[in-house]
Amino acid sequence: MPNMIYGTAWKKENTTKLVEDALLSGFKAIDTACQPKHYREDLVGLGLENALKKGINREDVFVQTKFTPISGQDVNDMPYFTHDNIITQVEKSFLKSKENLKLDFIDSYLIHSPFNPIEDMVKVYKKMEEFVQNREVGQLGISNCYDLKLFSYLYDIAKVKPKVLQNRFYVDSKYDKELREFCKQKDITYQSFWSLTANPNILASSEITSLVSKYGKTKEQIFYKFLNQIEITPLNGTTSKIHMLEDLDIDDFLLEENEIILIQNLLN
Repeated sequence: MPNMIYGTAWKKENTTKLVEDALLSGFKAIDTACQPKHYREDLVGLGLENALKKGINREDVFVQTKFTPISGQDVNDMPYFTHDNIITQVEKSFLKSKENLKLDFIDSYLIHSPFNPIEDMVKVYKKMEEFVQNREVGQLGISNCYDLKLFSYLYDIAKVKPKVLQNRFYVDSKYDKELREFCKQKDITYQSFWSLTANPNILASSEITSLVSKYGKTKEQIFYKFLNQIEITPLNGTTSKIHMLEDLDIDDFLLEENEIILIQNLLN
């Protein structure tokens, strides 16, 4: 998995151009969802198609999308009907995602958020396992799951173990310290979103400011590098091509161990 993912939520009619720009700027991963309320997954597909026509190779792009339960959908605009049973819902959503993205293979497929009853969520996950077994999906995971007991339960019962946990990275969840440790133990990639938006105080801190001066990088570059060095893969939703290029340009330096500790202390 690449060290940064372009996030496509709330991009609306600008989605096609932004996805194309992101891929041509060097992003190797795209995150979306079959949730018309917040994503234009169909325009993600068009942006990907445009980038492929301009020389980007499909095998170099990691594509991730999600099954969104009814609780996260606009019931007037979703890929299935309210009366569909839970298995039909995920089947229809997955087919719609493949149609939107113009792909026969999805690299990573997530449950967008936990939902009740838990038995239905388990049924959805087991159906998603079939997509992996049928070689239509590369790996599975879940997003917006902040309950370690629930996530470890899902891990324990899964035949195809989850490889991704994607959560908001913010103080309200205590930065998922226990969940992130679980992910490290189980070789699960922890993906963060709202990494910048939820942490303006950290970006403005004297610790980050001093590192900006030392390394000649932006505060965003410093923070993204920090996330990578503590084994977090951040989503990046910038709409600026300049920032796309800047944010990806973090391979030419490493934060020292004491500098990582200084930033980690800001998460307490």
